[in-house]
Amino acid sequence: MPNHQIDPNNWVKSYSDYLFNYTITRVNDRDIAQDLISETFLAGLKSMANFKGEASERTWLISILKRKIIDHYRKINSNKGKAEVRMGYLNNEEAEGDWLEERVADPFDKTAEDTLENSELGDAIHDCIDKLPEKQADVFKMKTILGYDTETICNELEITASNLWVIIHRARTSLADCMEENWF
Repeated sequence: MPNHQIDPNNWVKSYSDYLFNYTITRVNDRDIAQDLISETFLAGLKSMANFKGEASERTWLISILKRKIIDHYRKINSNKGKAEVRMGYLNNEEAEGDWLEERVADPFDKTAEDTLENSELGDAIHDCIDKLPEKQADVFKMKTILGYDTETICNELEITASNLWVIIHRARTSLADCMEENWF
């Protein structure tokens, strides 16, 4: 079992660029990304005693950052869009995610065969996400980019699973139309 060490004196130098790149693709706002990273470092300092050394520092900080990102989306959506739409939309855990978002290469995956095309496709998808209504974009990012499970998103945004799937369906339909127009 690995026993990783923690050294907060090197966090900014060692991880700030990685954490920024990770965050900016999820919140699309430089100031918010920087605030979330600062909050992550602060939370890391406060919870250093909880670091067990089983994961690397970077992995541990990313796990804290993911929580900060979901908290960010929870806060900005807490007073909006609480109307519920009752509709069963493919509520099948096995069928989740096999859509367009899986075709975008991980920007940190250096094994992508065609980096330029993947980058352009990723940019086109992010441009289309930016055109979605705010709530649709937030739910779509949380589900398909950040990989949060349905229950977590519903709890954080105070929506039902049915409402989540309606929002995801509408976001995917809008994204498909946008991609058809701007990429394909």
